[in-house]
Amino acid sequence: MRLGMVIDRKRCIGCYSCQISCKAAHALPPDVFFGRVLVSETGTYPTVTKQILPVLCNHCKEAACVKVCPTGATQKREDGIVYVNSEECVGCRYCIVACPYQMRTYNSDGNKEYWPGQGLTELERVGREILYPLEPNTVIKCNFCMEKLDEGLRKGLKIGIDREATPTCVNACPVKARTFGDLDDPNSNVSKLIKERKGYPLHSELGTEPSVYYLD
Repeated sequence: MRLGMVIDRKRCIGCYSCQISCKAAHALPPDVFFGRVLVSETGTYPTVTKQILPVLCNHCKEAACVKVCPTGATQKREDGIVYVNSEECVGCRYCIVACPYQMRTYNSDGNKEYWPGQGLTELERVGREILYPLEPNTVIKCNFCMEKLDEGLRKGLKIGIDREATPTCVNACPVKARTFGDLDDPNSNVSKLIKERKGYPLHSELGTEPSVYYLD
């Protein structure tokens, strides 16, 4: 099994639901996002086209971040998910430099407030201390909601099919622009979309073999 995601750019409307739902689910501090929606324009007025590109960690098969990590904190699971073990991360940030997709963040202050000087709100406290604690002075990133996937598997649910076994950003998309599943299974939804719609990864020339594909 190699888990991956397909993002349909024709469906995406740039609503930021994926970005905000991920931030809420992981109780991320200010200015930190595991996924982003990049918006730009091409062409010359009055013929201008809006370009929308959702980005996140690509969970590369040949992940540069894994290779450069001196402590082994950045690891790749058998299902292809690349994650950071915060207990082993020393905050050297080699992985940030090595990542060609710029989708890692150094969490320098685990207590940064949304309303400075007023203390953490009850929601912030519960999120950071109980639901999804993040270690300060470590690198953090998207992990395909692996805790959620693991819990779903324990319940006998199907990854990418059942909502409780699917990444939050996929569930939040109102136009179903995101699909999640097993890239190694030729009959999975992601594999079929890539084949039928000629899906492509970003910067394939780098040889990292990303697990996130795009459809135009």
